[in-house]
Order: sequence, then structure tokens, then C-alpha cells
Amino acid sequence: MSFGEKIMNYKEEIINDLGKLIAIESTSFHPDKQKEALKWILNKAKDFGLETKNIDDIAGHVELKGEAEGKLCGVLSHLDVVPEGNNWNSLPFELSIDEKYMYGRGVADDKGAALINLYCLRALKENNIIGKNTIRAIYGTKEETGMNDMDLYFSKEAMPELSFTPDSQYGICKCEKGILQLELYADTHNGTTLTQLHSGKAVNAVPDTAYALLDCTENEDHQLARLADAKKGSFEFYYTIDGLMVLSRGTAAHACEPEKGVNAATNLIDLLSSNFFMPSLGNICSFISSYIGTENSGVMMGIKMRDSQSGALSVNVGTVHIDEGYATCTLDIRYPVTCDGNFILSQIEKAAKNENLHLKVLEHLKPLNMEENSEIIQILSKSYETIMGEQPSIYSTGGGTYARKLGGKGVAFGPVFENEECNMHNANENLNIDKFFDHAKICLESIYNLYVGN
Repeated sequence: MSFGEKIMNYKEEIINDLGKLIAIESTSFHPDKQKEALKWILNKAKDFGLETKNIDDIAGHVELKGEAEGKLCGVLSHLDVVPEGNNWNSLPFELSIDEKYMYGRGVADDKGAALINLYCLRALKENNIIGKNTIRAIYGTKEETGMNDMDLYFSKEAMPELSFTPDSQYGICKCEKGILQLELYADTHNGTTLTQLHSGKAVNAVPDTAYALLDCTENEDHQLARLADAKKGSFEFYYTIDGLMVLSRGTAAHACEPEKGVNAATNLIDLLSSNFFMPSLGNICSFISSYIGTENSGVMMGIKMRDSQSGALSVNVGTVHIDEGYATCTLDIRYPVTCDGNFILSQIEKAAKNENLHLKVLEHLKPLNMEENSEIIQILSKSYETIMGEQPSIYSTGGGTYARKLGGKGVAFGPVFENEECNMHNANENLNIDKFFDHAKICLESIYNLYVGN
């Protein structure tokens, strides 16, 4: 029997503790809850007799020291989650379980994996495994909003020599696209017909709802309703004391794969721009209509590109907020590993200038491109094959993980298996229970191999 199988001794405890961790609403809207989640997992580690360290209530680690002067190895995960969004079939912050699946915000991204990392260290300790290297389960609370938690952590703690982060999918991710997250804003909202438009809570998610308030004539609203039948999207019309409200419904998705969602904001702006002159909608709508439309390839801004290593560039409009006195939107661009992020930024700056908009860089994470024969990839490949009986695939992603903060010494690895639809960043986020514990076995086998060393 592989050592990884021993994680099954803790199956019921893991599920019970996962329910407690999911119940902590650790979104960016609740930084106090993010701190609570970190303290919860560090206190749980102390209950297991493991050493812990808290870095300013932002990040921390659980440590199991080896007996030799070996390498420092890390497994990284995050305890923050994206906002719950809409259209759940269960309570998002309550772990729900049926015959095959677990549901709840964070089960797949990334609380399930975070808890497994802790139980892997517990298994090593309680089985009296003698390690050559030191293992740290490193935890952050700001992964979904830029990863500055790891900047803080590594300003105070050593960088591991070998690491992985179970925050993507299997097999092993050797490439992560560059990420540009931008805010565009006007000095004021200068539209006349459009009085309000609101959509989205996170830059790195496709918004599933949007609404606009319009000060328009009866003829204009009738024409808009007729156009809606021919447009991409789903629209509803309501008459209110403040004017005509148009509600747009879409499908949420992760910004790294915007093609898997339906963007309620861009569909709504596309509808409005087909019926009203652009000045009456304001600068933000004009920018989105002229340079993005309803596609996500970047072609309208002259930034459509791809490479053989990591695939195509993508653009997501994450949020749009327009009201009296302000107008803003956010963009999430994932670009190929061999491409120049500064060129992409310059193209967007030109487009923004044409619409008299200001541009602010919220985050720019450079691409990651690892060699396939690196030591960490070899160790993880061996661990995966031990549990699953086959070699893992090597792939690239548009997602952003802590791997890009590891200086070329770590990769993303699990927890979601290929072709498993877990609804990450969407309603009804889930994991197959059997697959979750397959991941747990792989994770323990990997951490065991890192701990005992060569």
C-alpha cells in the first residue's frame, strides 16, 4: 500500500472540518472572516501537535521539520474565496453533500485542498515518518485579489526550494499565462439616457447579472425590447419610478476561461449600443462597445494573440459600475507566456485614451514557464503515477496560482481532475467526493516524497 492511502484514515474528520471551514465567509468583502479562516486552520494544526506561524493575520504556515539539514519544501493553498454570486441550489456557505458530490463556496477553490494539506502533515507526524527535508503547508488569504499575501509572507519567510500548489487541475501545470487586471474610469458619468448600470463583484469572474436604468421615450423602450429578441443574452424589462430597468442574465465562470460563461454586462451594453447613440450611454459603455463587444479574444483592441505553449489571450469584463458622478469598469486579461504584457497594456491605454478614460493597473502578474524535466515535476509525476497508475499530463493554464510567486521553484498540481466540472467561481461550486479523496491520496504521497527526500 502506498503511503498516500493513509489519508483515508481521516476521511470523516476531513469532511466534518471542511464543513466548518466552508462556513467562514472569507470573501474580500469580509477581511475579518479571512483572518478568522487563517486562525481556524492554524489552531487546528496546533491541536494536531504541529508548529505554526501567523504572519500579520494575512498568511501563515504549518511546519513539520525534518531531522537532517535538508531542503525547505512547501505546499501552498489559500483560504479566501470569491463572492457567492447568484443562482445556488444550496446555501453557498454551508457544506452540502449528496451521493456523489460536495457543494459549497471554496470546496474546489481552495478550502478543500487547504484542509487536505493540513491533514497530510498530520498523517506524517502521527505515522512517525522521519523526514530529511522540512515541509511547510503555507496558507494565504488574498489569492483571489492579487496574491499580495505571498509578497508579505516571502518578505519575512524563506522561499521553499521545492513547492506545489493544489489550486488548479491535474496533471501538472508547467505554464501559467500572464495576468493583467485593469480599472478604467471616467472623471464623471457623462451619459444622458443611461443613468445607472451595475454588474459584477470581482474582476476575475464573468458576471452573471447586470442591470441598467434608462431615461428614454416610450418608442425607444419598445424598440429596445424588439432588438433584445435578436441579441445574444437573456433580458427582462421593468418599468420603475426611476425609468426603464433592463435586467440582463448570464452565466458565471472563472475569468481564465471566459468562454465558458455568458457575460451579462457586455451583452447588456451590446443591446443598449444597438439602440442608442453612444454619447447618451457615456464613455465606459462606448469603450466596451467599441473595443470589446461580446467577444473575449481581444481582437477589437488589436491584442488577439496565442502561442503553442499556453494558447490564446482572453479578455474578461469583470465589473461595470455607472451611477451619477462616476463610471468605472474592470478588465481581466490572460496573455500567453511568450507574449509581451507591456505591449498589451500599451494597446489598451491607447483605446482608453480615445474614449477619454483613465487607466489604472490593479495587478500585473508575469507568466510562469517551467522546464518539464525540473526536479519538482519529476517528484510530482512519480507521486501521481503511484496513486493513479499512469503518468500525469503536462499542461498550461490561464489561471493564476501561487506557483508564479515561487521564483520558478513550484507548479500547480490538482486538486480538480481533467473533465470534472466543479463550477469554480460559479454557483453550485462542487467536487466529486471520490475524486476529492483521490486528490488527497496524491497530495499525501507527494508531500511524503518531498519530506523523506532522495
